[in-house]
Amino acid sequence: MDIWTKEKRSYVMSKIQSKDTTPEKKVRGLLHHMGYRFRLHLKNLPGKPDIVLPKYRKVIFVHGCFWHMHKNCIDGKIPRTNYEIWKTKFEKNIKRDKINIKKLKKENWKVLVLWECEIEKDTEKVKNKLMHFFSK
Repeated sequence: MDIWTKEKRSYVMSKIQSKDTTPEKKVRGLLHHMGYRFRLHLKNLPGKPDIVLPKYRKVIFVHGCFWHMHKNCIDGKIPRTNYEIWKTKFEKNIKRDKINIKKLKKENWKVLVLWECEIEKDTEKVKNKLMHFFSK
């Protein structure tokens, strides 16, 4: 059973952004502070990566734990209300993610996936991941 009315749930879901999210802005801020310049959501690349660094042929996806079912996160669970609908939707998201990453790698792009929860919890860890990603 949902804890909110249909109207409240609809309102909450309508406020969820697909780009320019807070975690994405934090990663962009870190990159900018580290001296990197980037492009956003390039439509000509598979999956329209959140952050694209053409000079380095590297892309970064900032995944929301809920929408991409982060396995190691409390937010990556399927809601009990309309379980089958959500399960199908999330499985399609995950499948699409894998296909897009495979296509990018085939085109010689290096891919990094950062999760919403790790960005919120530990900025220093994310900064280290970014430094490692660019040192390769």
